[in-house]
Amino acid sequence: MSSREVVVLSVGGVRFVTRASTLQQFPESRLARMVSDDDREFKLVNGEFFVDRDGALFSYIMDFLRTLQVSLPTDFSDYQRLQREAEFYGLYSLANLLSQEHLLKPRLEILEVRFSLQEMQAFFRIFGSCSTTIEALAEQITVFTGQQSGQGWNSPFPSQKPLVPLPLERPSHHDMVFQCGTEYSAGDQFVARYVSIKPDKRKLINGTNVLGLLLDTLLKDGFRLISTRTVASEEKAECYTFERMKRAAGLAIMVNQTPGSSGVAQARRSQVQKGK
Repeated sequence: MSSREVVVLSVGGVRFVTRASTLQQFPESRLARMVSDDDREFKLVNGEFFVDRDGALFSYIMDFLRTLQVSLPTDFSDYQRLQREAEFYGLYSLANLLSQEHLLKPRLEILEVRFSLQEMQAFFRIFGSCSTTIEALAEQITVFTGQQSGQGWNSPFPSQKPLVPLPLERPSHHDMVFQCGTEYSAGDQFVARYVSIKPDKRKLINGTNVLGLLLDTLLKDGFRLISTRTVASEEKAECYTFERMKRAAGLAIMVNQTPGSSGVAQARRSQVQKGK
């Protein structure tokens, strides 16, 4: 890579090294003009462009130029200051996205697990405020059924007959229902239901064990247990409530770099889901 392709900036005392092409993503911006020596405010000192602005906020601007996405930390709060910085650099597409603060802020997500025991069976109902979380959890949970002879609730061994996976009940996009344990069929036959929760490979039949694995899975996924209460004591029904801050979907723009276009006028917005 030649020296002309590398640009060094000192923004508020924070040093950034990037490609010239990254700063030229938006040809009408001041950063693009800076690379072309068309903006006198940016001084070249000892081979570095000196910029008397906020260096910490500029790191988010660099991330935007590299990815064309706005994805901010869950504890970020300086939306107006960052928007002002974007306007200073002439990045009006970024400023426009930042003006949609309600789409960028993380949201509180609530998830509720209801668990009840009835004789040798355990019943689960999971409700979540975010349907995508329920969809992801439904892909992790599998219920298997099969018949066994003379074996009850606490049998650690599955039936010798092949176990058949059952679809989870989905009353709505926001909840799911499943059960485990055994129930009497005919003679000495029992219908057994086992539950497996990925990435754990075990098939569990005991409801208390399934509950423990489910709660542990949610805690590892970033949820925090905020309350436990008894819903119906006669049915031994309990309710566990969790919460977590869900990262907002990152806002992105697609820039049409056709010959003669500015790259800004053709910008359009779309949403892309970032990590948790």
